[in-house]
Amino acid sequence: MSTDPAAEPAITPARASGPEDPYPDNPWPALWALVLGFFMILVDSTIVSVATPALMSAFDADINSVLWVTSAYLLAYAVPLLITGRLGDRIGPKWVYLAGLTLFTLSSLWCGLTGSIAGLVTARVVQGLGASLMTPQTMSVITRTFPPQRRGSAMALWGATAGVATLVGPILGGFLIDHLGWEWIFFINVPVGLLGFVLVWRLVPALRTHAHSFDWIGVALSAVGLFCAVFAIQEGQTYDWGTITGVISVPLLLAVGGALLLVFIWWQARNRREPLVPLSLFRDRNFSLSNTAITTVGFAMTALMYPFMLYAQLVRGLSPTRAALLLAPQAVMSIILARPVGRLVDRVHPRLLAASGLVGVSLSTFALSRLMTPDSPTWAVLLAATAFGTASSFVWGPLATSANRNLPHHLAGAGSGVYNTTRQIGAVLGSAAIAVLMESRLAAHLGERAASGGAESMAGGGGLPAPVREGFSAALSEAMLLPAAIVLIGFVAALFFEAPHHLREPAERPGG
Repeated sequence: MSTDPAAEPAITPARASGPEDPYPDNPWPALWALVLGFFMILVDSTIVSVATPALMSAFDADINSVLWVTSAYLLAYAVPLLITGRLGDRIGPKWVYLAGLTLFTLSSLWCGLTGSIAGLVTARVVQGLGASLMTPQTMSVITRTFPPQRRGSAMALWGATAGVATLVGPILGGFLIDHLGWEWIFFINVPVGLLGFVLVWRLVPALRTHAHSFDWIGVALSAVGLFCAVFAIQEGQTYDWGTITGVISVPLLLAVGGALLLVFIWWQARNRREPLVPLSLFRDRNFSLSNTAITTVGFAMTALMYPFMLYAQLVRGLSPTRAALLLAPQAVMSIILARPVGRLVDRVHPRLLAASGLVGVSLSTFALSRLMTPDSPTWAVLLAATAFGTASSFVWGPLATSANRNLPHHLAGAGSGVYNTTRQIGAVLGSAAIAVLMESRLAAHLGERAASGGAESMAGGGGLPAPVREGFSAALSEAMLLPAAIVLIGFVAALFFEAPHHLREPAERPGG
């Protein structure tokens, strides 16, 4: 199977306003400017999780209402990614990114100033829409400003940013809530957003646009289909996988979402003008395999955080900030290894890097699960977290690079949208699956009361009472085996990667 899209019966590219942009001599300043905003929106995916008790107290709200503060953001973030990726091709990634950053920054201010839980949820929806406009543009700019043989280092930075943000969110959230109040987990975005806007305006080039038409039928089918499917998966546990309201139920939404997405794929195959997701993307073997692998990574990274944080806080009795610090070595290793791994991505077969990283993530997650006991030594947990961070450093960059290295410039936004959508859907699936599994294992070890939240209420202001710690930690340890197993699917996918062109041919096509 060829990895060169130019060798396939391709969709006719739209007219550009001139020849393709030449690669800049130094694209790094532009990438650093974009990464600042990308880091901010990923932090906001997790920062609110530690604010749940504070929000319940501030708004006198129940747990389900407060959980919507996170759910609304993730839903609004995930659903439009296919569309916003294509908008970057049509309007230009710089301008779409700046529009999203403006929306994200203003809605962050709105979040901090709101006086009701309903207002906060609404503001978070707008914030999620801003994030969805920004995310695909980062990868698109990398594809269009870094030549194929140099994209590994750039994608390694992109991947390290994603890895560090998952840890920084809970730590930063705990610090701000403890010292300044819950409002500051949103206010902190305002100065960062303003700085990011200035940097992107000055440093990111205005790249040429390509699309001359827009697939409005594809927009409608993908948006409604993804909304129904993601909402049903994300909120299924909340409604006990039954009726939501009236005749609308979780199974019905899943069925409608799945049917609409099948119709969407059929329409993309028939649309000969400018489809939202050109199916020719999937003729590239590495693009298809990378999307499979990143879905499992999104699943695993989200799924393992829930049981581990509950274990750290309820079994070990740690504060949210100290619990998050148990995984600090993950972020440290991601930062340390970003540059050397990036160089390897441009020189070594992606199969070796991604496969070794994915199997390492699986093994270190398994090791963490075995250490989730009431009396396990802290040094051992930190050692497993270090191994996890080391392994994950070989995952993010190689997968992102393999997905986008061979894409032509006029499909960079579409490819980035698909890649980020599959990653987010994996995260939603991980969140839903781990919730069901934790409830099942808690019920098996401690009875139905623990499964429905009784264990958390027994914890009071610190850890769990001694008599229930053993069963609680055993249940969470068993739940951790799910992400350890799922990521092995990504490992199998990575075994079938093909070598990029510059590692196979002496003379390269500079435009991919």
